[in-house]
Amino acid sequence: MNITAGKFKGQKITAPDEKITRPTLSKVRMSVFNTLQAITDFDGKSFLDMYAGSGIMALEAVSRGFASAVAIEKHPKVAAVIKNNYKKYCDCDLKLLMGDSLKITQKFKEKFDVIYIDPPYFSGIYEQSLEAVKNIANGIIILEHVTDVEFGSYEIIKQKKYGDKIITFLKIKDNTENICLTEN
Repeated sequence: MNITAGKFKGQKITAPDEKITRPTLSKVRMSVFNTLQAITDFDGKSFLDMYAGSGIMALEAVSRGFASAVAIEKHPKVAAVIKNNYKKYCDCDLKLLMGDSLKITQKFKEKFDVIYIDPPYFSGIYEQSLEAVKNIANGIIILEHVTDVEFGSYEIIKQKKYGDKIITFLKIKDNTENICLTEN
C-alpha cells in the first residue's frame, strides 16, 4: 500500500494480514481526502482514525497537512504492524493507541476536527461508534459503512458510494433551532 498524496506521497507501508483487516482502497482514500479538503482546511487540525486497521488513514492525514493524528487499533498483531509503519514518520505528531475504540474515545479530553470511523463491516457498532465520539467531535465525522445506519443527532454533509461501501460525511446537528426562547 502507498500513501496517495502530500509530503509522503508514494511511500510504501506494510499492510496487516487481510484476513484480519480490510484496508481502505487508494481510490477511496483519495476521494475521502479530496472531498474533505473541499469542506475544511487541514492546517492545524487534528484527525482521529477510530478503527485503524492498516493505519493508512492517519498517515494520509499527516501527509496531507493535518497537525496531528491518532489511530486506535484493538488487534495486537495489527497494532504491531501499524507501530512499525509509524516509526518511519517519527517527526510527525502521529500516535497509536491500543485497545477498544468505544472505551478509549470515552476517556479523551481533547476534541478532534475530523474523525474517521470504519469499524469491521457487519459488526453492528456504527451507531455506538457515532455516539462514542459525540463529545469529542469538533467538526466532521466520516463513516465508512455497508449497511444502513441511523445517524441520530448527526446531519449528512455528503455521501458517496463505492461498490458496496458508502462514505458518509457528517456533522453534529445544530440544535439551536429546537431551542424555545421565552420572555418573562
